[in-house]
Amino acid sequence: MLEAHEIVHTGTAQATIDLPFERRKKSRLRCALRDGRTLGVFLPRGTVLRHGTLLRATDGSIIAVHAAAEDVSTVHCSDAHLLTRVAYHLGNRHVPLEIGRGFVRYQHDHVLDAMVRGLGAEVRFEQAPFEPEAGAYGGGHRHHHDHDHDHNHAHDHDHTHDHNHAHDHNHAHDHNHDHDHAGEHGHGHGHGHGDGHQEGEKT
Repeated sequence: MLEAHEIVHTGTAQATIDLPFERRKKSRLRCALRDGRTLGVFLPRGTVLRHGTLLRATDGSIIAVHAAAEDVSTVHCSDAHLLTRVAYHLGNRHVPLEIGRGFVRYQHDHVLDAMVRGLGAEVRFEQAPFEPEAGAYGGGHRHHHDHDHDHNHAHDHDHTHDHNHAHDHNHAHDHNHDHDHAGEHGHGHGHGHGDGHQEGEKT
């Protein structure tokens, strides 16, 4: 079996694989090339194959990835406000979404189709390649996440400060005061002992 372990950015393809999005978002898969040969793909975890991605096989050949046609729902709309609303509500449902000029596209789903129609837009079921936005897997979002992480780290620091502030709790001086009081009580006992000693002197 032919294997591919790396993505390259230049080269002329000698073979092609056609994959739907559900398979292109897997970093490890076994698939068939157009010429019938079997290819095993082994890439770093989290890798998503895009239409036009080039893979280098272990025999040195270059293999092009094509987005295969699949069942999708496409919303074409000339009303920018309505199309934005459709994209917003689909995004709230965390579905992969392709956004193009004057249209949005998602993997066919009857429930989502009904929601879109309820918003006043027309939905067309079709067979087409599906190339959704990178979304949370995009580099820009990771940078934003790192920034949020730093902010939370600072918050943790403030929390630690509050914990240190619990020094007031350690101000268990009142407890020590009770201890001193107990000492005074002991002193009183000693005083009683002294009285006894004085009685002995009188005797």
